[in-house]
Amino acid sequence: MNEPSAKPAGDLTLRTQAMPGDANAAGDIFGGWVMAQMDLASGIRAAERAHGRVVTAAVKEMSFAKPMKVGDTLCIYTRIEGVGRTSIRLKVEAWAQRYLSPTMEMVTHADFVMVALDATGKPSPVPAE
Repeated sequence: MNEPSAKPAGDLTLRTQAMPGDANAAGDIFGGWVMAQMDLASGIRAAERAHGRVVTAAVKEMSFAKPMKVGDTLCIYTRIEGVGRTSIRLKVEAWAQRYLSPTMEMVTHADFVMVALDATGKPSPVPAE
C-alpha cells in the first residue's frame, strides 16, 4: 500500500455519517461498511465517466490504518487513474472526519476497477471524453 497523504486526493464523491447500526459492540465501524461506501462512490464516479451502467470488477489491496467510530463522517474521495476500452481504474480514499471536530484522518485507500456495461449486461466501450 502506498504511503497515505496528509490531505485527501481526488474529488469528494460521497459523505455519510457512521451510525450505531454500522458498528460492532466496541463502537468501531465494520470495515465492510467502509468498503461498501467506497464501492458506492466508485460506482458514482465511474458511471458519470462511462455515461452509463458500471459494475465493480476488482478491488486491489486494502488495509485499515485507523478506525471509524460511531458519529464520524466518512468522506470518500475518488480519482480516475485510467480508462481502458471497457474499464475505468480509480484511486479511492476513505477519510474520517471525527465527530464534532474538523480533524480528518485517512482510514483506508484502495484501487477499484469498474467495467462499463451495455443494456444487456455485456462489457461496453467507455466513450471518449
